[in-house]
Amino acid sequence: MGRIDGKVAVITGSASGIGEASARLFVEQGARVLIADIQDEKGQALAHELGGNAHYFHTNVIQEADVKAAVQQALQRFGRLDCMFNNAGALGFVGPVEDIPLEAFEGTVSLLLRAAFFGMKYAAPVMKEQRSGSIITTASIAGMRAMLADHIYSAAKAAMIQLTRSVAMEMAENGVRVNCISPGHIATGVIQRAAGLSDAAYGERVGAVNAVLAGWMPMKRAETPLDIAQAALWLASDDSSYVTGHNLVVDGGFSVGRSWPQFQTDNTQMASALLG
Repeated sequence: MGRIDGKVAVITGSASGIGEASARLFVEQGARVLIADIQDEKGQALAHELGGNAHYFHTNVIQEADVKAAVQQALQRFGRLDCMFNNAGALGFVGPVEDIPLEAFEGTVSLLLRAAFFGMKYAAPVMKEQRSGSIITTASIAGMRAMLADHIYSAAKAAMIQLTRSVAMEMAENGVRVNCISPGHIATGVIQRAAGLSDAAYGERVGAVNAVLAGWMPMKRAETPLDIAQAALWLASDDSSYVTGHNLVVDGGFSVGRSWPQFQTDNTQMASALLG
């Protein structure tokens, strides 16, 4: 018996990365999943691999009509909607604030904040009528601390965290939970696309990227999409039935502070400076 047997989920950006890991895990745990993405070839291949409990639906999350249609497709195909996972995203423009083009600002906000709003907007009436459901959004530790990502990405993620809290307070009396997950640094297609690398070229480098990320983490291993998928599974399941308005940080302790070895190194350096 799976942890979310019989539940229906729409997962945006689920043809790759965190979304793909979540789609796989959700189906494994008994859910029926609408894979909502613009990567048609990858999305269709994943749906075929996962079988009858998965269906691919082309969804450009910056288009309100597409998100509305994805929710309607889930209802038509599976009969209900228990989880709306607003996961699609990408990095924004990296550079000084004075160099950020307006189109880069608007594009990043549209893909991150506005798309999450659309997901909430169209899941809300369905879940209110059911008097149950879980809305999950992929935020980021960049929405909590400065200079972990570019300016506009960080600002949009911070706004997503606050939007989660605000909508959670509206939906609570209807038995609907609204939460977000803040990952740390993960080597996914988001990084690949930002670097402009092909699948083959990125595949050759991902090991080196993960080695760098592992070095950053207090737990000394690179974070994986499955780490976030498992958090999303918990939030989608009845195990988290009394959790709402929460930003679940899944970053191996990175955002908490310096690691113990770094703390010791810093203290040694300070002692040397003071005592000679």
